[in-house]
Amino acid sequence: MDVLRLLDEIEDILEESSTIPFAGKLLVDKEDILDVIKEIRIKLPDEIKQAEWIKEERQRILAEAQNEADTMIEEVKVHMEEMIDEEEITKKAKERAEEIIGKAQVNAKEIRLGAREYADELLKEVQEKLNFVIDTIDKNRDELKGF
Repeated sequence: MDVLRLLDEIEDILEESSTIPFAGKLLVDKEDILDVIKEIRIKLPDEIKQAEWIKEERQRILAEAQNEADTMIEEVKVHMEEMIDEEEITKKAKERAEEIIGKAQVNAKEIRLGAREYADELLKEVQEKLNFVIDTIDKNRDELKGF
């Protein structure tokens, strides 16, 4: 920084100045000191502007980094919610599938039982008709024997 160099220059001027004995005072060239102060006044606004720019740039970078971090956090939240939703959908689909399979198994069992009962009824009717036919055949044979 030029301002620090100029302050060092003032310090050098003061150190190189003659001292007044027993007074603890210095004899300095007023023009030298005023020239350095004038340069400081000229340089100071530029350096202040540069420092302000650095400060603003730092703030902008920090704000940008915070925005990026917030965006990333939000994206992670959305992704997690999507994954949770997908898991819920999968879970509900599995539950629904199990429910459908259960109903299908109950229906299949009812159909098997119904088919067995129907087949048993048909066989019973056939058996009764066959018994009737056998009885009729036996009677007819008995009649034939009686002749």
